[in-house]
Amino acid sequence: MPQNPSHQQQEGDRRKLSTFDITNLVVGSIIGADIYIVTAIGSRLVGPASLIVWLVAGLMALIIALSFSYCVMIDPKVGGPYAYTKEVAGPFAGFMIGWALLLAELFSLSVFPVAFAQYFSALVPGIDAIGQALLKGVFISIVIITNIVGTKVAGKANDALTIIKLSPLVLVILGGLAFIIFYPGAAVSHFEPFFIDGVGGAGQALILIFWAYAGFELSTLPTEDVEEPTRTVPRSIVIGMLIVAGFYLLTNFAVMASLDQTILRTSSSPLIDSATAIFSPQGGAIGVVALFVGVGALLSILGADESGTLSTSRLAYAMSLDGFLPHALSRKHGRFNTPYLAILALGLTAFIISLLGGLTVLISSAVLLLAIVYLATCLSAIVLLRRNPQKTAGLRGRRLIPLTGAMLSIMLILLVRTDVAVMGMALLAVGVPVYIFFSPQRELTELKEVFLSREERIKWERRQSERFLAYPLHHLNNALKARRRALNAARLNGQEKKDKY
Repeated sequence: MPQNPSHQQQEGDRRKLSTFDITNLVVGSIIGADIYIVTAIGSRLVGPASLIVWLVAGLMALIIALSFSYCVMIDPKVGGPYAYTKEVAGPFAGFMIGWALLLAELFSLSVFPVAFAQYFSALVPGIDAIGQALLKGVFISIVIITNIVGTKVAGKANDALTIIKLSPLVLVILGGLAFIIFYPGAAVSHFEPFFIDGVGGAGQALILIFWAYAGFELSTLPTEDVEEPTRTVPRSIVIGMLIVAGFYLLTNFAVMASLDQTILRTSSSPLIDSATAIFSPQGGAIGVVALFVGVGALLSILGADESGTLSTSRLAYAMSLDGFLPHALSRKHGRFNTPYLAILALGLTAFIISLLGGLTVLISSAVLLLAIVYLATCLSAIVLLRRNPQKTAGLRGRRLIPLTGAMLSIMLILLVRTDVAVMGMALLAVGVPVYIFFSPQRELTELKEVFLSREERIKWERRQSERFLAYPLHHLNNALKARRRALNAARLNGQEKKDKY
């Protein structure tokens, strides 16, 4: 069937993505509400030495992300852990990795109601356990309704909301640096001792902190969209990871410098506590600053769970269409045309999980399952690189990086607490009867159509390029381009006048 001419024209006119564009996607894919959740969480285990753990986690994420990019460069029409694993090991292995990814996203979604309740309680103290549960229920209800009704209206306010979400973090970072300048003695004392309880908690801290870097694999767009992909993609991932790691380190450094370790270890809302400590000399401004940071945290957490629920519900919807999950999950709302039963099922499941587990268990479970997904992808990269040596001849470290990524993924799996690992593996094993009971002979064509199509990748790219820290980078890039166009136009105009005379 021939394509629509206008569609072909749009495809032809679409420019290739540059290093700046891919870097922006990397940053937008990673930094989100998790900075409010995970900031300073490692200091409870290893003290200020958690700054080193943030660096190590960033390096690990960089290596694994490069392995993802190699898979995309080998076969630009196949994307995602499911597709890579299926290409190498067959449909059953591919399904199990898709199942692991679905579970990991479900645990990640369950983190946000817990974090929302903690930050809300910091703004409104005195909420008991029943009140916390009700808060989580209200939070999930908002997420469910928003996803069923649709987010077009909310999207119109994206610019203002992004500024509101990002500004508190900038305020804390700048305030923390000012605190160090004006109160150097207090700031230095807050980093002593640098290690607490030795390094025994470093492994657990690494698991929790690594979760903040999750999402980097989403930045691996098909190479047909990228200028000189063998150079642009690896370079962009490195630059993007440096920006992300730098932002995380600055935020954590500011929080640690401004708060006594005793307070920091027991804090459930470290950014609010940090802002309060930084601006306490300003007297009446404390309440306003705490409210500003708290509202930014609440909006960020709510927005992150909304977008996460949307993506995960689409995954459940697609898998149900292919017979791998109950067909009821593929029913769409008559008015809003959204998979409302899948959204309801995910929301209610996330609510129940949030009542049963704390942040540490939920994040550790998500990282365990993500590490399995990463391991499968790195191993797939090794096989694909061997099968297609001609496509990757110019890549540096094409043998060492995927192998190292696989070893790091195994390390993450082994660092997870035994009880969490047993629970995670048991849930993963549930995927076997699910695969057998439903329709293992059918290919996930709908899954590929929804998640791997060029149109969906373009839509995703636009969303991610204006997300959180990527927002100012995106608009800075647009401003620079507009400036260049204006200068070129002026130069051409001047040349035309010269030629005329």
